[in-house]
Amino acid sequence: MKILKYTVIALAVMATSCSDDYFDVNSSETAPTTSSLPPQFRIQGAIENTTGTAQYRGAREVIGVTQYAAHHTSAYDSNSWTNTFTTGRYFLWQNSYVYALPNTADLIVLGERYDAPNYTAVGKILRAYIFGMTTDQYGDIVTEDTYDGESNMNITPKFVTQKQAYQTIFTLLDEAIIELQQASTIGLNAEGGDVLYNGDQDKWIRFAHSLKARYLNHLSKKSSGDMAYNADAIITAVEAGINSNALNAQQNFVGGEAENQRQPFAEGGYGSSRFRYFSTFFVNLLKNPLNLAAPVEDPRLSIIVPEAVNGGYVGLDVGRGLAGDSGDNYSAGNGGFYTSPTAPTYMMTYSEVKFIEAEARFRKNDLPGAYAAFKEGVRADLEKLNVPNDQMTSYLEMLDAEIGATKIDLSAIMTQKYIANVLNPETWVDMRRMDYSADIYPGLKRPVNVNLDIFPGNDEWIQAMMYEYNEEDRNYVNMPTNDPLIRLKTPLWWNTPE
Repeated sequence: MKILKYTVIALAVMATSCSDDYFDVNSSETAPTTSSLPPQFRIQGAIENTTGTAQYRGAREVIGVTQYAAHHTSAYDSNSWTNTFTTGRYFLWQNSYVYALPNTADLIVLGERYDAPNYTAVGKILRAYIFGMTTDQYGDIVTEDTYDGESNMNITPKFVTQKQAYQTIFTLLDEAIIELQQASTIGLNAEGGDVLYNGDQDKWIRFAHSLKARYLNHLSKKSSGDMAYNADAIITAVEAGINSNALNAQQNFVGGEAENQRQPFAEGGYGSSRFRYFSTFFVNLLKNPLNLAAPVEDPRLSIIVPEAVNGGYVGLDVGRGLAGDSGDNYSAGNGGFYTSPTAPTYMMTYSEVKFIEAEARFRKNDLPGAYAAFKEGVRADLEKLNVPNDQMTSYLEMLDAEIGATKIDLSAIMTQKYIANVLNPETWVDMRRMDYSADIYPGLKRPVNVNLDIFPGNDEWIQAMMYEYNEEDRNYVNMPTNDPLIRLKTPLWWNTPE
């Protein structure tokens, strides 16, 4: 499986060290790249750039923030919120605007040109997904002023607020749902390019509804205006969304020799150097996910986390590094369910959808409904990981005994969602919405060797990412402030109560 990059200089985010790659395809750095090829030859590139470049990069730098992973080097940048984070050398922005979004824009235009609204719809769904990941890490982003597949590039685009970005996301998803129900001249999988759903438009529709539920759920701190949190709207979107593991939105890998044929965080993948060990927090959470006085181990522990060479399941403290210790004492980051060469990249799963429903029902005080959705979310994740039936039954019975409809709370919902969403950057959204609370995530604490120059207080946590330095160089007139003392510490719009 080759990741196709139809490359343009979207915005002004060219990294000079990679500039030769950017000019391989186009005669002009600002001209549209919409080719004469019909859309069935472009859909695979659009999907794979969404997951293989944008989502991968969005996950790569925050796996230390979300504390799934720990690096072997002390005070490593993504573990301790320094260096990469404070200098703007973190390239989700580039991967989104240079690689991923141009493919979606071209797909939209080609779908319209060839009377294939299903391709236009897929382009809009992927575009909404990328805008969502990007705004959830930076805040204000570029939406309308970026590459549209027809006009020459505007290299000094205007930014929109995160609220405006969310309005665009919902519009794109609503339009896509309608377009996927219209007649089309070309099937989505006409050339085998729909590597997500094999041309099944009903599954794409359910994916779009699920994304609506995800982004509506982000508004949990909004209580007024046209973007106020609406539990009923979330539940409606959930009911029209992904309803089994067979509909999980996932990019599969064949596990070949080439880096892009492997799960990025697997050994030999292009992100494996970032995921050296599982973290102490994550491993300990799996050893006692219900925070019981007498710990009960989660059956997913041995499936997700490899055993340390010297025995046992042992996580490494985020930010501490090995500090002269042997790496053989800790559980390596590659080789488990999510980090083997053939492990998929999950965009969205049935279990996440059910946890979104559980949170929405909990917030409207429907505790029996919240628990039912919560339990189904856990069951779905256990099935996804192929947990043996006897272990699954025992674990679900324990949930009934220890939680049930009378004790269901946000901690139970969010910790199980955390376990189910390994390597998905969506986890960082949840942790910020929950204010990094140790009451919600038992055992959570700031990394060792955290950047005290910016985060001196023990209750201060990273809130957003720096815009990339190359965007600041070329578009500083339009870009919001990029002072790390402000950017890294200021909560995003959806994380500001109103």
